[in-house]
Amino acid sequence: MAHTASSTGEQAKQKHTARQVPVGCAVCGNRRPGWFCSLGSAVLADLELVTTTATLPAQSTLFTQGEDATCLYLICGGYLKLTSGEQPERQMIVRVAGPGSMLGLYAVLSHGVYEVSAETLTAVQLRPVEREHFLSFLRGHKEAQMRAVQCICQEYRFALQDACRIALAETVAARLGRLLLELAHQIGEHLNEGGYRFPLLLTHEEMASMASTTRETVTRTLGQFRKDGWISIEDSLITLHEPERLQALV
Repeated sequence: MAHTASSTGEQAKQKHTARQVPVGCAVCGNRRPGWFCSLGSAVLADLELVTTTATLPAQSTLFTQGEDATCLYLICGGYLKLTSGEQPERQMIVRVAGPGSMLGLYAVLSHGVYEVSAETLTAVQLRPVEREHFLSFLRGHKEAQMRAVQCICQEYRFALQDACRIALAETVAARLGRLLLELAHQIGEHLNEGGYRFPLLLTHEEMASMASTTRETVTRTLGQFRKDGWISIEDSLITLHEPERLQALV
């Protein structure tokens, strides 16, 4: 069973590699409303002038908790996991970040250090922005200033959701259901029939660490969700058919 859970995660990581990002942020198909890369075309054009483009393979470290934040990163394609805890045996996955995420924003604005570590789950395409270049860009664009505030508020909401999932959900099913809903909103797509779909990038063991339970319990609970028809898993994609049922568990 452990091998099955691990291989499922690896298949997802291989299948959901970064999509090719067109030249120019304004025509990128990965832009999402409310995220930093959904700024107006003229502002994005100026942002491109102070960025470069880079690619990283899966299982690469982008930055490490405690390092001086000299750069932030706009994720164009692919997925990363953000972890807290400097000891490998005592790490917690904070969240999964996907296209449109701006990583290191708070750390750069506060001239501080990275609060988490970032490791790629798939191949990732990104735009690094050096701190001083980004601060200069912000000074000249009021729209970007407001979007930066919105993105920091979004990070606060993610952190609050994480805390509530652990502290307030009384059952494993509730914690796991809440985790699935969070992933759906953070990296998923909304389906016309009302459900959500997103890549299954985490192993059952990684999901267990986020839900404060065991790998075996995650496997058993997901199996029950599938039996009840609330979710389905196919081709390394998980579909939430009845998100309201999962929400009712909380």
